[in-house]
Amino acid sequence: MGLCCLLVKLAVAQSSFQFAQISDLHIGSHDADEDLRRTVNDINANPDIRFVIASGDITEFGADAEIKLAKQILDSLNKPWYIIPGNHDDNWSESGTNTFNRIFGNEVFAFSYGGIHFLGANCGPNMKMSPGQVPYGNIVWLDSVLATIPAREPVIFVDHYPLDSSLNNWYEIADRLKKRNIQLYMCGHGHQNHRYDFEGIPGIMGRSNLRAKDSIGGYNIITIENGHAVYRERQPGLETKKEWAVVALKDHHLETDTRSWSRPSYAINEQYPQVKEIWRYQDSSDIGNGFVLYKNRIITPDSRGRVLAIDPGANRVVWRFVTGGKIYAAPAIEKNRVVIPSTDGTVYCLNADSGTVLWSTATARSIVATPVIKNSTVFVGSSEGKFRALRLSDGKTLWEYDSVKNFVKAEPLYTQGKLIFGSWGNELYALNGKTGKAEWVFHDGYGNRMLSPASCLPVEAFGRIFMVAPDRYMTALDAATGKLVWKHRWSEHWVRESMGLSADKKLVFAKTMQGHLVGIDTRSDSAVVAWKTDNVFNYELNPSVITERKGRVYAFSDKGVIAAFDRKTGATVWVHKVANCLVHDLQFINDRKIALTTMDGKVVLLQIPK
Repeated sequence: MGLCCLLVKLAVAQSSFQFAQISDLHIGSHDADEDLRRTVNDINANPDIRFVIASGDITEFGADAEIKLAKQILDSLNKPWYIIPGNHDDNWSESGTNTFNRIFGNEVFAFSYGGIHFLGANCGPNMKMSPGQVPYGNIVWLDSVLATIPAREPVIFVDHYPLDSSLNNWYEIADRLKKRNIQLYMCGHGHQNHRYDFEGIPGIMGRSNLRAKDSIGGYNIITIENGHAVYRERQPGLETKKEWAVVALKDHHLETDTRSWSRPSYAINEQYPQVKEIWRYQDSSDIGNGFVLYKNRIITPDSRGRVLAIDPGANRVVWRFVTGGKIYAAPAIEKNRVVIPSTDGTVYCLNADSGTVLWSTATARSIVATPVIKNSTVFVGSSEGKFRALRLSDGKTLWEYDSVKNFVKAEPLYTQGKLIFGSWGNELYALNGKTGKAEWVFHDGYGNRMLSPASCLPVEAFGRIFMVAPDRYMTALDAATGKLVWKHRWSEHWVRESMGLSADKKLVFAKTMQGHLVGIDTRSDSAVVAWKTDNVFNYELNPSVITERKGRVYAFSDKGVIAAFDRKTGATVWVHKVANCLVHDLQFINDRKIALTTMDGKVVLLQIPK
């Protein structure tokens, strides 16, 4: 039995019952399917277990085949089961998380058993590396479900991430739950059994089902009895270990708690008052990627599958276009033609003035990759192992390259007649823009897909291609041949997926995981650091593009921080925080005004100094 999103009464209130928590299944990793089958058989043999909760990271890579295999195995359970995705299901999904929702029915659940309401939500981050982010739509859903629950009836909440700053918007969930009779917060993610106190909410992290260094995996059996939740780890087919955690299930009345808890700080904005927010729009959904500017409008897609044309001056949405799937690509524009791919597998070309469809080209799989338009041709990758050239005038396919390993996510670089892009198959491609034939393919040497150069937009300077990937190396390749020029990893500069190029092409900019930028000499035969900025971002993962404009270098973070630095020295010019989540894109309306979008659905205009 699959999940159910409606509040379903499964049984009358009982004095005691048992259920199982399985977590971090990672189907697609070594032995994961065998470990899950063993656990399922063990649960089926236990008549006392009434239902099962699967608390995220169901798959290793969010791949369609992995999701289908997980569903096949879980369908052999002989009792109800409820499931939510984890960051592995969300961040690397070739379908833009659509397959998880289609196969499992949803990404949230709500049911009641034994007088307790069990609620589970998605943790994100959807399609971009960052801390977790409960999607805005899930928060709206949570509000609607909580509104149906009488105020003091007990609630157990389930998410993949702990209820702390590993979720960018943990406080939005915590503040809502503390107004109710929240008795327990359940999570996975850490792969180990662990007890927590989340601002007064008792928390339990359940172990991974994977065997790791053991011979078999394991899971937790939770017994609800005498006002307590008793946790015991179970090794399938072997033993149930003694209790390792006992949580008192009671009304903590946290709505009356007067203690002060950490919340995101916007104090940095007081240090730089010359930067001012002049307009803000909140979408009813998350925003999955960047936007384009057209006349006085900001044209942005959202994760509900809509494309919105917003007029900040009139403070209204001028037009909307709805696709058949979520959108995690950014649009591209030439004149009045906006091109946007959707996870419904279609590339759409819209009239930027009206939002009407000029043409649409269907493909066989979801598309999460951002297109680029050059010479009246649309170039875009897909999730079916293909990269296409489409004629901008009518969407006709000009050529297809069908040898992409795994799927394409990022925007390609167009340089010297070539398209340079990476895939989640550990390869970087250089295709001829006219013929679609591969001029060279660079393999990064890894077997682990998660180290692929897929989320980075490479840059070109002086006949070299530069990229940064999750391996924390900067790599320089010969643009003509794809041969390695140099590859370097700094112990103090963990570069990862975020980079840009100076206006004169003399520096490659890279954002580090430590939270600062480095400027690297593009002409040197080795990795030479020209300058380093102060750490303004702290721990940082956002795979964003760094840009230069009129002597200022602009970068932004996964915590809603935008910063400007001096191009010559790397000195900080100003810093401003707009949200506590990932900033997707930043574009200039003029020298004093910038537009930006955030993962949680915000569109913001800032006035900046000259």
